[in-house]
Amino acid sequence: MDAFEEPIFGEAAPAIFQTSLFAFDTAEAFEQAVREGAPYYTRGKNPTVRAFEAAVARLEGAEDARAFSSGMGAIAAVLFAFLLPGDRVVATAPIYAGTKSLLSGLLQEFGVATTFVPAGDTAAILEAIPGARLVLLESPASYTFELVDLEPVAEAARAAGAVTAIDATYTAGVLAHPLAHGIDLVIHSASKYFSGHSDVVAGVVAGPKALIERLKEPYMLLGAKLAPFEAWLLVRGLRTLELRLARHRANAEAAARFLKAHPRVRRVFDATDHPLAEKYLTGGASMLSLELESEAAARRFVNRLRLFKVGVSWGGFESLALPLALQPRIARAYRFPPGMVRLHLGLEPTEAILADLEQALAES
Repeated sequence: MDAFEEPIFGEAAPAIFQTSLFAFDTAEAFEQAVREGAPYYTRGKNPTVRAFEAAVARLEGAEDARAFSSGMGAIAAVLFAFLLPGDRVVATAPIYAGTKSLLSGLLQEFGVATTFVPAGDTAAILEAIPGARLVLLESPASYTFELVDLEPVAEAARAAGAVTAIDATYTAGVLAHPLAHGIDLVIHSASKYFSGHSDVVAGVVAGPKALIERLKEPYMLLGAKLAPFEAWLLVRGLRTLELRLARHRANAEAAARFLKAHPRVRRVFDATDHPLAEKYLTGGASMLSLELESEAAARRFVNRLRLFKVGVSWGGFESLALPLALQPRIARAYRFPPGMVRLHLGLEPTEAILADLEQALAES
């Protein structure tokens, strides 16, 4: 890739090109830059952004990557790049709420139909694929962390002439490599683990160069361009990604053991418990959900937490809890149990996390 990666003055931290445009001394120099694909306007290309894209491509074993100003910007670009009125999408469920809204709302208005299929039902996914233009997966799935059997899905989609794309934010480019299992495009909300500090909103798509080139027009015309400063923060975040994931995973494993043994917890939803985990995951991340007896019990639990805060995103230092009752449209759409709570296990000391969970679950 043609990203700026080499230091200019031996700087230990990557340089940031915080500029909206690149100026040239002559018309001929400008023409040459355009002809050679060199940066001339940051909405099209910026060296700092390209450095982040190159890092993600290496992480995913991809030929190229394209970064966006949000995870939804990345998902929207994929949808608009590969779909036309009259096309059909096969999408797994549960899926990120914004993705579901885009598929069920704006895309439907543009004449694109969507067939939603349970993520864990491989037979149903395969049955839905013939005639589809795009197969959009999320694995592990939102909230319940079910895994999709990627290899037969990728094979069936390829035979049907459909493009496969997966929201693999949970796996952070480290815990799984969907491209190695035949998936065409990998999407990440870079706001999560790639950032790691809850201070960036961004998205990225990685895959074969030819397919990433297809994203160029929606990338430019829809304006969902990642800014240089955010790209610089993301390059910084990627430097500690595996170290942070290891701590997230250790805290999540400890929390899962504690919650599975607690008499007030009806069920724990954890991707590492799935039968396909050994095939597709090298380990777990920070996310799990638990089910309590009722919505009222879930609210009491969350309100009693002291270390955990209530928040919708994840991937940063801080531990977060989100009762699904606070997202009623999602809860109704997927018929989630009323007492379901999603947890992000942060980087705090394990003992402090377990103590907070214990006191929050204690009888009033």
